[in-house]
Amino acid sequence: MASSIAKYKTDVWSDWCPGCGDFGIVAAMQKAFAELNLDPARTVVVSGIGCSSKTPHFIYANGVHTLHGRALPFAQGIKLANPELTVIVNAGDGDLLGIGAGHLVAIGRRNMDITVILHNNQVYGLTKGQASPTLRRWEQVKSLPRPNIQDAVNPITTAIASGFTFVARGYALWVDHLKELIKAAINHKGTALIDVLQPCVTYNNLYTADFYKGKLYKLDDDPDWDPVVRENTPEEVDKKISQAIAKAQEWGSRIPVGVFYVNPHIETFEERIARLNPLYKETPPALQEILSNNNKPIIGEYEFKTLFKNYIVKVESK
Repeated sequence: MASSIAKYKTDVWSDWCPGCGDFGIVAAMQKAFAELNLDPARTVVVSGIGCSSKTPHFIYANGVHTLHGRALPFAQGIKLANPELTVIVNAGDGDLLGIGAGHLVAIGRRNMDITVILHNNQVYGLTKGQASPTLRRWEQVKSLPRPNIQDAVNPITTAIASGFTFVARGYALWVDHLKELIKAAINHKGTALIDVLQPCVTYNNLYTADFYKGKLYKLDDDPDWDPVVRENTPEEVDKKISQAIAKAQEWGSRIPVGVFYVNPHIETFEERIARLNPLYKETPPALQEILSNNNKPIIGEYEFKTLFKNYIVKVESK
């Protein structure tokens, strides 16, 4: 049974610019959380630095506002400590694909059960509109003195190449469609990325709501479109990846949104850890006792030295 959307709203005032696409993303998240009936106490929204990274302030759940480019490492630590938590990352294109790009590749390799929502507005909005990694070469938003001379990073192809097992694109102003993508990403077992096209009304005068109007189309409207790997054979995986990458190259008069690629057959990182440590699922780090009844550490100096005797390095003073 779905919960009330009001359950996931906070009283924190938002200082986003009026008309910012981030409002649509938060609304879609709140709707998705309500329909999934997520427990706020067992849900964690993690962010880095940027306009998008204020999202945890506006979602009633556990929120962690971290460092620039470091939302993914924080989220992975949270998930590893307690794999029963639902972990959602919100990060901007500069945060996630610039300084945080290495972490994006790393989490894709691991296939951790985490949902990543990318706020993609092609600029660094919080620092006054510099070109982000998703702005295309020779494009010039109004805050740039000269056109951008770097090639753009494609979030869809980057995620697929990195090993993400659920890859989608949404549009911030299509709230109900985005809500369904968020629900599917959370329900997916593995690392999920949703690239959300998000107009920046203050600094990006190119990719506006008027630009996207009439250009966006839904992949689901094609009855022959099937992004899901049904049988995990190399041939089918290659086929699904190839069709996803081909669609991801479309930009201009037609821009696809929807689910590009899903592979439900890949073992998650948490499952791989459980193979090595059968007790991991029953007693992950967050559930382990570290103090006895008299508030003394369960592992004392003797136990510590015994457990880690092979790793202790002795340094003799001269």
